[in-house]
Amino acid sequence: MCMKHEACRSQKISTVRPIQSSCAAAKPLVATATEVASDSCCNHQSDGCLSEDIDDPLVNEGHKEQSIVKTWKVAGMDCPSCARKVEKATGSLPGVSSTKVLFATEKLVVRVDELRYLSDVESAVKSAGFRLISAADQSANLKQSSQPRWINFLKENFHISAITLGMTLAALMQTNQPVLSERIFALTCLLGLMPITSKAWRLARSGTPFSIETLMSVAALGALYLGETVEAAMVLLLFLIGERLEVFAASKARSGVTALMSLVPEQATVVVEDKRSVVSASQLNPGDIIEVAPGDRLPADGVLVSSSASFDESALTGESLPVEREVGDKVMAGAVLADKVVTLRVTSKQGENAIDRILHLIEEAESRKAPIERFLDRFSRWYTPLMMLVSLLVIVTPPLLFEQSWDTWIYRGLALLLIACPCALVISTPAAITSGLAAAAKRGALIKGGAALEQLGNIEAVAFDKTGTLTLGRPAVTNVITFDKISELELLEVSAAIEMGSNHPLARSLVQYVEDKDITIPQADDKRALVGAGVEGRIGDRHFSLMSPSKLDVDVDVGVEIEQQIAQLESAGKTAVVLIEGQSILGLIAWQDEVRREAAEAIKALSRLGIHSVMLTGDNERSAKAIAEPLGMDYQASLLPAGKVAYVDELSESQRVAMVGDGINDAPAMKAANIGIAMGGGTDVALETADAALTHNRLLELPTMVELSRATLNNIKQNVTLALGLKGVFLVTSLFGITGLWVAVLADSGATALVTLNALRLLHYKTRTQD
Repeated sequence: MCMKHEACRSQKISTVRPIQSSCAAAKPLVATATEVASDSCCNHQSDGCLSEDIDDPLVNEGHKEQSIVKTWKVAGMDCPSCARKVEKATGSLPGVSSTKVLFATEKLVVRVDELRYLSDVESAVKSAGFRLISAADQSANLKQSSQPRWINFLKENFHISAITLGMTLAALMQTNQPVLSERIFALTCLLGLMPITSKAWRLARSGTPFSIETLMSVAALGALYLGETVEAAMVLLLFLIGERLEVFAASKARSGVTALMSLVPEQATVVVEDKRSVVSASQLNPGDIIEVAPGDRLPADGVLVSSSASFDESALTGESLPVEREVGDKVMAGAVLADKVVTLRVTSKQGENAIDRILHLIEEAESRKAPIERFLDRFSRWYTPLMMLVSLLVIVTPPLLFEQSWDTWIYRGLALLLIACPCALVISTPAAITSGLAAAAKRGALIKGGAALEQLGNIEAVAFDKTGTLTLGRPAVTNVITFDKISELELLEVSAAIEMGSNHPLARSLVQYVEDKDITIPQADDKRALVGAGVEGRIGDRHFSLMSPSKLDVDVDVGVEIEQQIAQLESAGKTAVVLIEGQSILGLIAWQDEVRREAAEAIKALSRLGIHSVMLTGDNERSAKAIAEPLGMDYQASLLPAGKVAYVDELSESQRVAMVGDGINDAPAMKAANIGIAMGGGTDVALETADAALTHNRLLELPTMVELSRATLNNIKQNVTLALGLKGVFLVTSLFGITGLWVAVLADSGATALVTLNALRLLHYKTRTQD
């Protein structure tokens, strides 16, 4: 964790917020990764509620009157089982409504009914053997981090160093004074075991009796009882070294996530009436004008307002070359300005910039576990008690039934107990998934949890929306054709009037085109959208319709000449609409939307992965063909939103399907698919409905997501095989007396370190798309 960055955000890490009951009906926003302090989510100047203040993962689950949400950072969690221990210790406390531990970012989020219960939460976490970090603790950690590395290393590894020193001293005395050497070994083991046994007792009292600390304590004390003092001390030392390796590996696994936090600078230069002032980045609000100098990172998402400039977005997108942005273009927080001083208008609320969204989605991933991860969680909960029972049977059965030596089978039973520890198995899946999610986020692909990550690796077909997905979603008017009854000026006036106010890309493009020509747009009344067909409205006492040619009534008089013109435009990949009054066609307007430059390459990459691609569009057959065929994909044309859903449902019967879209009308089809993927520049509805998002609108990230998902699933299989394989081998060798206690600990700690390090390879995974 970057202590400098954490210290500067200390007020966000530990905040208390009462949630007023009057906000129960407020529309919840997607929770953000950083916490924003607020005494109330209601503004006394307004009848409504400020829903942007409700930004906690627990707040939207339904809350009690006057409930209080607080967030801490938890120190000492080195695997997901530790997170479960904290949840178990706090979840059953009186006055605690709900509790959630976000292992990826080491957060504990608790809702209590009254402020006084917060002290009980802190006590329970401390009793469970973990530490809650406050703002003061973070300041102390920051000072500690400024000390020489060797001093910090000694402090962090004092326990290991002391036991190593005691064992070294005992080993040196073993030849000349064997009795004293044995006693020093025993004393070293007992003193070193005290904090572990104490933690095991606290965990047992808080509801976790079958912890690794319990297994370790039983095994070490059993070895001392058998007189195996050297082995007992060695078991303890190897266990502590394994724990340190787990801590190191867990911090490395989090590094891909927490490194994102340092991409947002602590300060920003705000411009107000040509006066510049430096403020904390946390004080920025939408609409603020900020100035950014070359080499600086953007403190918030913004829109470029001064002039075009180049931005290095490699930390967010992996794109090595600077990207040119024009006036009006959106730029994400964390991007580095490359060439000149510019001003931007802030567009993101506090805690809702691109970096915060990435962090929050990764945090939420833990509550959306992959099926294999959920299975392993359930498996590990009954596995440890079962193995303790098996170990007990191994100890008592041979001596009681076959008159074998008690000492021999106690020793072997203790070795079995240590081998049975499920740490490596439990961490094998979340370590891989966290690394996979972080690797995807670094490339600009947000995946909402392990379940979505697993689904992505299994997809066999991808259905694409056309406008805004395969194309840029910025259609331009290319043709305005009139017939005898109307002039071009009147055609544009009428068409813009009935399209005014619509959010459809074609409508916005037409209105902008008319305004750029300084044409006065008249007032239209009784405007109504004809879903999937067009729009209609009344100007004065005349009624007009702007319709897709394929949706015209049979009564409309379409001459041969008009049909030929429409066919010619559509064959060129253009979208044409006709203006109708009564049963007469007055003229037509055509648009053309530019296909994304990387679309063809993305479709080819998906094809190489064995994935079939199909375009779904409401456009006519000829326009759809003109777009889809050059891209090398199939298409389905003239589809209403319901038609897209029906097609996706039909496709899902035989294949696992992903739906990629950006608009409100795509949301139902995205929900119907096995997995929905939204373009980052799409509507909020699409983004919230989707299981994943391409934050930078780069289609090439889609095959990258699939490859990463498949690599993650392979990594999980490797980890599970490694964890169970090592346990199986050493289980047999221990039962036959070939290996002893210290090898059992080495097998467990080694397996845990190996599966974690194997998972970390995903952070540096190179896909074929990148190659």
